[in-house]
Amino acid sequence: MLPPATDHDEAVATETRTTTRKPPLFRVLLHNDDFTTMDFVVHVLETIFGHSRLKAIQIMLHVHTRGAGVAGLYPHEIAEMKVSAATALARSHEYPLLCTMEEA
Repeated sequence: MLPPATDHDEAVATETRTTTRKPPLFRVLLHNDDFTTMDFVVHVLETIFGHSRLKAIQIMLHVHTRGAGVAGLYPHEIAEMKVSAATALARSHEYPLLCTMEEA
């Protein structure tokens, strides 16, 4: 003879699957001006944004010819830190380099 059925014997096992979304990315932009030297912009791109010398020169030339260029794509908090660091470095060298961020 079989034992009587209980509630947990008839329960259906379900698996809930949670998906995590990646945080939105933000573009950090450098803007051209008439006072910040090209060498300094390359320095910022190498030291703050970690670009190679060649990539930094390419981005600097893009900024120079088009008026603005993307220095990198980052999550919000990191983008804010990069904008702040680039701005602080520029001000410490008395350059008006404008660095902004926008959602990608």
